[in-house]
Amino acid sequence: MASSLTKDSVRPGTPGTGKTFFGHPRGLATLFMTEMWERFSYYGMRALLPLYLVAPGGLHLNAGTATAIYSVYVSLVYLLAMPGGWFGDRVWGPRRTVAVAGAVIMLGHLTLALPSSGTFYAGLGLVAIGSGLLKANISTMVGHLYDGPDDPRRDGGFTVFYMGINLGAFAAPLIIGTIGENVNWHFGFALAALGMALGLAQFLLGSRHLADRSSLVPKPLSAEEKARTLRKAAIWAGIAVVAYAVVGFSGHYTLNWILVPLTLLGVIIPVMVLVNIKRDRELDRPEQSKMSAYIWFFVAAAVFWMIYDQGGSTLSIFADSSADNTVLGWEFPVSWYQSVNPVLIMALAPVFAWFWLALNKRGKEPSTIVKFASGLVLVGASFFLFLAPLSIAEGGHKAAAMWLVAIYFVQTVGELLLSPVGLSVTTKMAPAKYASQMMGVWFLAVTAGDATTGLLSIAGVDLNRTGIVAMEAALAVVAGVAVWMYRKRVKELMGDVR
Repeated sequence: MASSLTKDSVRPGTPGTGKTFFGHPRGLATLFMTEMWERFSYYGMRALLPLYLVAPGGLHLNAGTATAIYSVYVSLVYLLAMPGGWFGDRVWGPRRTVAVAGAVIMLGHLTLALPSSGTFYAGLGLVAIGSGLLKANISTMVGHLYDGPDDPRRDGGFTVFYMGINLGAFAAPLIIGTIGENVNWHFGFALAALGMALGLAQFLLGSRHLADRSSLVPKPLSAEEKARTLRKAAIWAGIAVVAYAVVGFSGHYTLNWILVPLTLLGVIIPVMVLVNIKRDRELDRPEQSKMSAYIWFFVAAAVFWMIYDQGGSTLSIFADSSADNTVLGWEFPVSWYQSVNPVLIMALAPVFAWFWLALNKRGKEPSTIVKFASGLVLVGASFFLFLAPLSIAEGGHKAAAMWLVAIYFVQTVGELLLSPVGLSVTTKMAPAKYASQMMGVWFLAVTAGDATTGLLSIAGVDLNRTGIVAMEAALAVVAGVAVWMYRKRVKELMGDVR
């Protein structure tokens, strides 16, 4: 890290010392490394998760149950980003929340590393809670490093920060996946814990370079609010304990008693949040109009993530059982497929940035709506492409690895069209009253998409069947075409947002 730090002129008020990190405040190095190691642990464990769930040496579950567990886990991570942001704003402040989150994530991975199926789900829960706490707050601290939204270095700082995400996501399956699949599953989970430990150590040692405001609680709870919150939490926790105790002691408990409520919450809560904002009478007419337009983007994004996130579950389980995972006769671990997306992101993101800029100079850059619709059509096309290896496997043959790589490539291009646009339009269309909450609302689109996948799996739908894959592909394409066809109406609702 020292070689990346150079003496540079710093704007007055920049946190930390006179040294900078690629021209940015030195605190960015701390957050970059923390996020890189946290993503290393998260994506490494995620690459192993569906394979461990179906493996004879793992939990040996059927593909449907494994997909449901994976989908519920991912949806929870994004669902918990909202309360995670609330904790940072009202209880601990971003800096303390991230430190606690890192410790919880590390404990979760260590729990997964225990050779016991009884502790496995507790470990998953801890990782989801910690990830939700960290996700919302570490990005906030990146913003704190700069002199407000108009600081010219701000966008570049977030670009550097997101490179850390993709570096961790790229390396994790190659290292953790190889150890988990070829040596021991639980060693792989332990390696994920080590990654988070390194990230936490980096954060604690380098936190002196962060902005002072990252240690502050922006809107601390009053004593009355704290008591009311604790009382509500205790009541709901008590209801849950009593309900599950009755189910358990009566001998009726199955895994679905956990999976079904969590998947339903993953669908219901996003709807409730959007309805609550839309019905808020304090919003003026332009804000109400923008929220109506935003619902179009939200629903379309949920469809996108429903298909996209199956790259880590449905596609991974298919590759494990029905793909020829070899290159030039050399067999590689199935988890390595999960490194395809981040390496493509790192390679293609600069190309897309240059391409949009070039089109913009010519006055030909596609609108936000067209980019969004194109992303949906592409993710649908990726599943139409999936039909080819499925047909090969149904014919009794192993599908070539390049079929799967091609699917991930098409999905990545779709992600680069939809995800940055979705983040941007969320910040632009957010009502002033909900400005700090809307990024959490965007994450709820991921929750809704993954929860829908979980519900389908729990209902017994085989997501590796050609009919279901074709139906999902058609749904995404139809959604994309619908967004494009109604683009004029959506533009009218968006008002001055472009």
